Amino acid sequence: MSADPGSAVNRRPLRSCGATAALSVALLLSSCTSSGVRGAAGSGGVGDPLFPSLGNGGYQVRHYGLDLGYDIKKRHLDATADLTAEARTDLRSFQLDLQGLRVTGVQVDGEKAEFSREGHKLTVRPAEVLRKGAEFRTRVDYEGTPQEMKDPDGSTEGWVKTRDGAFVSGEPAGSMTWFPGNNHPRDKATYDFTITVPKGYTAVANGELRSERTAKGRTTFRWHSGRPMASYLATATIGRFEVHTSRTPEGLPLYVAVDPAEAKASKKPLEKLPEIVKWETGLFGPYPFASSGAIVDNTPERIEWIALESQTKPVYAGAPDTPTLVHEMAHQWFGDSVTPKTWADAWLNESFATYAEWLWEEREGGKTPQEQFDALYEDTTDLKRWAFPPGKPGKAKNVTGIPVYERGAMLLQELRNAVGDKTFFTILREWPAEYRYRNADAQDFIDFCQERTDEDLEPLFEKWLYEKGKPELTD
Repeated sequence: MSADPGSAVNRRPLRSCGATAALSVALLLSSCTSSGVRGAAGSGGVGDPLFPSLGNGGYQVRHYGLDLGYDIKKRHLDATADLTAEARTDLRSFQLDLQGLRVTGVQVDGEKAEFSREGHKLTVRPAEVLRKGAEFRTRVDYEGTPQEMKDPDGSTEGWVKTRDGAFVSGEPAGSMTWFPGNNHPRDKATYDFTITVPKGYTAVANGELRSERTAKGRTTFRWHSGRPMASYLATATIGRFEVHTSRTPEGLPLYVAVDPAEAKASKKPLEKLPEIVKWETGLFGPYPFASSGAIVDNTPERIEWIALESQTKPVYAGAPDTPTLVHEMAHQWFGDSVTPKTWADAWLNESFATYAEWLWEEREGGKTPQEQFDALYEDTTDLKRWAFPPGKPGKAKNVTGIPVYERGAMLLQELRNAVGDKTFFTILREWPAEYRYRNADAQDFIDFCQERTDEDLEPLFEKWLYEKGKPELTD
């Protein structure tokens, strides 16, 4: 994710992905088995230290099939979500995250299921207990006007209505404003999107466009995303876009959708997209997905941030500059392919994406990463980068605060100094390869790095990742 560029020294992240006051308290059901009833009640929440009400226990989603019909003038959504999941325990009920919208019916394995709502939790009670290890399919029919949501810092996410459609972004919780699911990064799944909009509009989602058909004044776009994806990375952005399709010299398909109002300002940066993909592939290893691209919208002023790394196609709230493209594309490896186990480790996403910007600037003849480090360390005009340690953000509103970006990138530079360039750049390639399409946390990364050097890295990570205040430099 990228935020307002800020000063020349500091690209400040204005985006804060909180979901405490803005989210309803989860409906917590007992996991005990009552007399005469087999199976547990799946929990609401998965124990995330920053967002305890996000996600749900008892099952793992394997696939989402989302069928969305959006009336732009009426701002009305008619939708069906088909979820294929695996029960992790015997379940007499389970929960899904869905904020707002009206549920008109639920089926589990083709049988009508009882359901109830409380806050952003939809509790489903199948006709029969779901056995541990069994695959089951849930269909949810729902409709209404999707509502954007506010994070604690006042920033906006979710289904954000625009003059010509919707700008759809989901970090950390906004996906539940437009489809029901297990809304936590650790539950990654594949996706199919069928999106029907009035003729003349374009609907862009993750993955590859399988078909586009117009009939009776409406156009249906079918998108397929075949690699595991966290729910916060899903998008279904709608507008009157100029669409450009192409391939990189290496053959990677590109799909770029740009609002005409942003076309001129976006042209030069977007022309660098193939070059950026090739350069980052050289640094981080093979590109992890079957396609790439970008969605550049012209959003209302209430969007306080710049971009989000939606899988395969980052979404930009306006024309991006080249460093922002570099940042969001780096996230395809760090954040999208390798995803944090909890939101407490968002630094694993942002530190690498920020460091990629530093490497790009050096490539273009600007400051070296060490010079970036020195400038930030010596700067006394803004002490927010020392407000909290990136590995212990403490509060939901801090999950993408300045330390997560800047101090996280500074940690990587200190790691580079400790292990040397050869080992460091090996880590940059082998880390996303080792955890490709998986989840990881800070300890996974620390152990991974330690296995590749004889240097004792514990003091470095303790200082830069977990200690409060401004770390002292050592000779």
